[in-house]
Amino acid sequence: MKTKIHAIAGGIGFVMILLFWTSTATSELFASQETVATVKALILKGMFILIPAMAIAGGSGMAMGRKRKDALTKAKKTRMPIIALNGLLILVPAAWFLAGKAAAGDFDGTFYKVQVIELIAGAANLTMMGLNIRDGLRMTGKIRRPR
Repeated sequence: MKTKIHAIAGGIGFVMILLFWTSTATSELFASQETVATVKALILKGMFILIPAMAIAGGSGMAMGRKRKDALTKAKKTRMPIIALNGLLILVPAAWFLAGKAAAGDFDGTFYKVQVIELIAGAANLTMMGLNIRDGLRMTGKIRRPR
C-alpha cells in the first residue's frame, strides 16, 4: 500500500510542477499580462495540492527506503533533499513573489529575473523527480535496469 501511495503522491507532485512550469512558460511567451497574473494566482492555489503531495511522497519514500542500501535507493535519497530544498527555498517563495508582482501589474526587470530563476529551479526539480520516478520503476521491476 505504501508503494501505491508513494507512486500516486509522487506522480501528482510531478504533474503539478510540470503544469506550473508549462503554464508559466506558455503564458509568459504567448499571453497577456492579465493571463500571466491569473496563472500566477492559480499556481498559488495549486500549492494546496502540490505541497501535501510532495510531503506524502517524501515521507513514504523515506519510510520504504529506511533500511535499503542499494544504489537506486541511495540515488533517490540523495536527490530528495535537493528537490525539497529547491522547492521550499526557491520555488515557493518565487511563486508568492511573482504572484504579488503580477497581481500589481509590476512586470519589471526583477519580476523577469525571478521568473527565470523559478523556471530553472522548476526544470531542475522536474529532472530530478523524473530520475526518481525512473529509479522507482526500476526498483519495482516495472521497467528493466540497464545492464
